[in-house]
Amino acid sequence: MSSPPGRRARVSSPGTSRQASDAREEVRRRLKDLIEANRVMIFSKSYCPHSTRVKELFSSLGVDYNILELDQVDDGASVQEVLTEISNQKTVPNIFVNKVHVGGCDRTFQAHHNGLLQKLLQEGSAHDYDLIVIGGGSGGLSCAKEAANLGKKVMVLDFVVPSPQGSSWGLGGTCVNVGCIPKKLMHQAALLGQALQDSRKFGWEYNQKVKHNWEVMTEAIQNHISSLNWGYRLTLREKGVAYVNSYGEFVELHKIKATNKKGQETFYTASKFVIATGERPRYLGVQGDKEYCITSDDLFSLPYCPGRTLVIGASYVGLECAGFLAGLGLDVTVMVRSVLLRGFDQEMAEKVQQMEKGSPGVLKVVAKSTEGPETVEGTYNTVLLAIGRDSCTRKIGLEKIGVKINEKTGKIPVNDVEQTNIPHVYAIGDILEGKPELTPVAIQAGKLLARRLFGASLEKCDYVNIPTTVFTPLEYGCCGLSEEKAIEVYKKENLEVYHTLFWPLEWTVAGRDNNTCYAKIICNKFDNERVVGFHLLGPNAGEITQGFAAAMKCGLTKQLLNDTIGIHPTCGEVFTTLEITKSSGLEITQKGC
Repeated sequence: MSSPPGRRARVSSPGTSRQASDAREEVRRRLKDLIEANRVMIFSKSYCPHSTRVKELFSSLGVDYNILELDQVDDGASVQEVLTEISNQKTVPNIFVNKVHVGGCDRTFQAHHNGLLQKLLQEGSAHDYDLIVIGGGSGGLSCAKEAANLGKKVMVLDFVVPSPQGSSWGLGGTCVNVGCIPKKLMHQAALLGQALQDSRKFGWEYNQKVKHNWEVMTEAIQNHISSLNWGYRLTLREKGVAYVNSYGEFVELHKIKATNKKGQETFYTASKFVIATGERPRYLGVQGDKEYCITSDDLFSLPYCPGRTLVIGASYVGLECAGFLAGLGLDVTVMVRSVLLRGFDQEMAEKVQQMEKGSPGVLKVVAKSTEGPETVEGTYNTVLLAIGRDSCTRKIGLEKIGVKINEKTGKIPVNDVEQTNIPHVYAIGDILEGKPELTPVAIQAGKLLARRLFGASLEKCDYVNIPTTVFTPLEYGCCGLSEEKAIEVYKKENLEVYHTLFWPLEWTVAGRDNNTCYAKIICNKFDNERVVGFHLLGPNAGEITQGFAAAMKCGLTKQLLNDTIGIHPTCGEVFTTLEITKSSGLEITQKGC
């Protein structure tokens, strides 16, 4: 019978610039945090047989425990000195149960035999829940459901603060309600409009005037989203997860305040917490922005057609929204401060910009040009802000329990197991510092975190080679490094870039441009030409990229692509026939017929 493995704690060594007394106090604080945050805290040495016996005891009891191996941390001798001052015990193992110092190996076994240990462990069950998840988005729900599968008592707190325009939604987070799901459906609506145009070239004849009905589309999409909201609530109920539609805020290390929409407050305690609060759209900070502008929080349930629209911002959110609005026949302008798709491959970003050229009230917009002293003016029915997103971490009481955030961005720094600087508090999803802001990433991280927290696995989330797609009218799929990043990591002379323009067969009869779609792979010449960057601009790029992402996880090389027989005629097969390198300077344009 397998035992739940202990989790290893970390005590960071203070910087050398600190005074010795400050360093000692920092170690003392961290040790006390570990003792207070964990039901069972074992200070051990990895080679100590007495420590091993104690770990085996708690494992046999099915009790989750946390370990700090003093021989595996920096300045372990100093850590042990401070621990001696705290516990008045010089040796290891040194065990605390629910903040009570039990002692070493012999005393722990003695407490087990006389029943004291069991009593101490039962006192630790005084918390209302094993786990409280703050945030009912994709990552939070994934973590909560997995913890419940492992037999733990779990609560999810989820509350959507209405946007300045009054938009709110149900359980499921940004992706389900105001992100991936409605975005992809509106993208599909725009593609169907293009397909109607193409169909005439394929022999389809229709006489009636074709127009798009915004209200019919949004009603159908919102009905689908409502069914998803209900499905999530039903799943939580079936798994025994308590769902509370209230705003969560820490008040003590293990205590949280939940405030519902009526202002009623309830308090809950838990052994562990996972912060999965996600992000919300940023506003300009100028007069009238919240009164007269909308964001992606409002667009997908907008009760009227947006009409002539100005999109401010060149993030993937802005370009995707601009793309499907233009595809629905609206007059769309994108206002860009600097570059498109910052953080993505810039060659691909340049190729994405191909926006084509109702009715609420009219807004006049005045903006200062970044290329000169002049101002730019225009009138629009709708102004959509897509200038970035802010992490929802500043108003949930993190400062009260000492969880550190990046003060500039609001992001939460975590270690490689998504643990914050407070040992019993974890974070996942878009609020993590330095991690991709993608729904599948949050889902995977949440599931694996729950398994580690409750002894089912030691597997960590792998944040390398994560694929994604920008659903602009012509989709952009990528996995791995941008060309700029690859040059920074490997140096240009160590890379070979294979690329080509291509003409999808479906576009030939329809008479669409034969030099718009583009494929590129970036290979490390000194690692068997392993593919370190994959980029595709073309129809169904998301579906194509997903398969190649799996191949990259398996160590895809250029030779393996050469050895793969393509499916003809498809867009994906272009990667099996790439021959021209950028360094050769050869022409890649397609001549057509």
